[in-house]
This record gives sequence, C-alpha cells and structure tokens, in this order.
Amino acid sequence: MSQTATLAAFAAGLRFDDLPPPVVARTEDLFVDWLGSALAGKGARPVQAIERFAIAMGPGDGGAEVLISRRRTSPYFAAMVNAAASHFAEQDDVHNGSVFHPAAVVFPPALALAQSLGRSGQEFIAACVAGYEVGIRVGEFLGRSHYKIFHTTGTAGTLAAAAAAGHLLRLTPDQMQHALGSAGTQAAGLWEFLRDAADSKQLHTAHAAAAGLAAAWLAQEGFTGARHILEGPQGLAAGMSSDADPSKLVDRLGTRWALAETSFKFHASCRHTHPAADALQLVMREHRLAAGDVEQVTAQVHQGAIDVLGPVVDPQSVHQAKFSMGTVLALVALRGAAGVGEFEVHWRDADIAAWRGRVAMVLDDEVDRAYPARWIGKVSVRMNDGRVLHARVDEPKGDPGNTLTRDEISAKVLRLARFSGAAGEAEMKAVVDTGWRLHDIATVRFFFE
Repeated sequence: MSQTATLAAFAAGLRFDDLPPPVVARTEDLFVDWLGSALAGKGARPVQAIERFAIAMGPGDGGAEVLISRRRTSPYFAAMVNAAASHFAEQDDVHNGSVFHPAAVVFPPALALAQSLGRSGQEFIAACVAGYEVGIRVGEFLGRSHYKIFHTTGTAGTLAAAAAAGHLLRLTPDQMQHALGSAGTQAAGLWEFLRDAADSKQLHTAHAAAAGLAAAWLAQEGFTGARHILEGPQGLAAGMSSDADPSKLVDRLGTRWALAETSFKFHASCRHTHPAADALQLVMREHRLAAGDVEQVTAQVHQGAIDVLGPVVDPQSVHQAKFSMGTVLALVALRGAAGVGEFEVHWRDADIAAWRGRVAMVLDDEVDRAYPARWIGKVSVRMNDGRVLHARVDEPKGDPGNTLTRDEISAKVLRLARFSGAAGEAEMKAVVDTGWRLHDIATVRFFFE
C-alpha cells in the first residue's frame, strides 16, 4: 500500500486495547492540559470574532459544547471555536520533531463528535491517539522546509483532525483514505501573519479542526478525495516541501507512539523561546543575578527560531509579544516568569521594552543540528562588570524527559481558567478529575452542564 493508504488503515483500525497503558495516561494528561488552553482563550478578541461567526452561521443548539461560552451547537462549529480558543494563550502542547501543536486541532473535533455521537471515553481516547499519530507523522514528513513558510499546525493539523473525526465516525480504511485526501487539499496556514500581528493563527486551528471534521463526514457520505494526497506528484509534499521524507509517515507505526513524545508548554509563549528562557532562568538562579546586572543576552538558537521569531522586532499585540525572544527573556529576568498573567499585564512596560533591546539571537550549529528532534537551550550573558556567563538546558521544562507532573498540570489548568474567568476553582477541579477518568467513562458528555 502507499504511505497514505497505510496511514489511513492505521487510523481507521486503531482500537483502545491496542494502546499501552502509559499512552492512555499520557492522552488523558494532554487532554486535561488542552482543556486549560481552551478555557484560557475566553475573552480574546480573535476568538470572540470566530465565536460570533459561529453563532451567526451555526445552529443555536446541538450535541456539542463550546467550552468558553458553554453553549451548544453543531460539532462543526463547536470544533471551530474550541480550536481557536485553545491556540491563543500559547499554552497548548507541542511535538518537537514535527514542530506541531496536536492538541489544538485533535481534541476539538474529537470532543465535539464524541459528545454528539455518544461515544465512550475509550473510543474517544483511541480517536485522539489516531489524530496525534497521523498529524505528527505528516509534520515530520513535510520537514523543515515546510515549516519555514507554512504553519504546520494549520496544514498537518487538518489531516490530524480528519483522522480523529474519521475514527469516531467509524470510517473504513478506504473511507479514511478519502477523508485524508479531502483534508489534505484544504491544508493551509502561512507564517506571514506574524509580521503584521494578524489574527490568522487562531483561524489556522479553527479551519484545520472544522475542515478535518468536514472531510471525515463527507467521506462517510461517499465523497472521494485524492488517494495519494501526501506523496503524490501533485500532493502536499510536491507543493509544500523540498525535503519531504515519505518514510516518516509509517515509521514504526503502531509500535512507536509519537503522542508520548509530545511536550507540555511551561511558558506562555512560542515554544521556540522556551529553551533560551529556561537557560536564562538557570544562569540567573545559579549566579544569583539581578536583571540590572545584565548588559546583553545572546540566545544561541536553531534556524527555525530565527525564521519564526526574527520578524518580530517591535511587538504590537500581546500575542505577537509571545513571539518576541526579547520580550520573553525580559519578562523572565524582570518579572520572574513569562506566564499568561505576566504577558497580559507587563508586555508593554517601559522596562520590558528597554530590556528587550539587550537580547540577540544567533544561529548555533550544535543547536541547529539537534533540532527538531531536540530543542537545546543555550545563552551567553554579558554582565555590566565584563564577565560572560553561559548556561545550557538540554530538555526544556515540559519535554518528556522533564515533563509536568499531574499536580503541575492541574495547577496550570486552574491558573488558565482563573486567568480568563472561564470557570471557578471547584468547578475546574471536577472537570480535571473527569479528564483523568476518561478511560472509565461510558459516554463522553458535556463538561459544563
């Protein structure tokens, strides 16, 4: 079979009993973490615009839940809004090797369909794993050249959403292949938005989740899609990559669980800033430095960080500030953290803007060769007294080898819900507890009755 067909057969045929217990537990952890990100998007202007669009276009009631407003609508529009909301606070998960945020595009369509179709927690988990495995492998397949121009979460994410949705719709392998074909022809997302502080990033996840769900639904109706959408002569790789590797699509499929390699986000910023932020925190802690002692910080980074963060010289919005290495490191140095609260309150502070000018990025050969499999953090700090201090972090906080505990995930989710006012603490504790019992739930229901 072709790689597309093999991937489709895997996504259609995966069953809960195929999953090792650590993968099940990790899926529940990632889901709970995603709930926090989705709720953190409540009140954000771009998310509100997409929610108003959904209200105008969609039904006023239905079998799926919009988390930020607690209203009911169709699965299509619930997936759209929840996906937009979960990609705003920059706290959603990331898979290093594919440079892809799976949660924001997999959980929204899967939750919407599981609720509306009355699927079990075990079937929901299997569908989400299918979505993660497909999306991550497509991201790895498209390679670094793709990510330089395309936002992989919008492109690979469309196929990830289709795989998760198709599994819950119980598509056959042939139907799943058509779903992937229809999803792939709609895959979209360009980084140009970042130069203008545009709102497109939330549209990328909203579109990917909704388009993937639609592709799966249409396949159920007999709608056909390109059978070789990934590796065909006019498929995704041909149009969107110059270094595509088809072997990545089926690499140890069913034995290597890429979902388990996914990292949690600790700082509320673009993941490319995290290694340097961790390294700066380390050197300041070890040497007991004050921000005023620092003359300049040089972050030694991979090319992908320069491609994405480089255009953001003078951030014009809180969201664009999260893609500014200088702003992130300034918040770490001056405010002690780069969380949602610090960004919301302090990103425009005069001392933050001034400190941002002390930060530079340079390409580091070791860091670049390790990327994207490993995201090494290295900083050089020149002090006012002439000393130069160095620090490195081999696994940023949140990576599988330096992961968040369930207590840390719970604290993060409660903090995000409190930040947006989306839910009270007691209410959120019950939601978190439900998320960690997904494997025992007979029917996935609304989280906010």
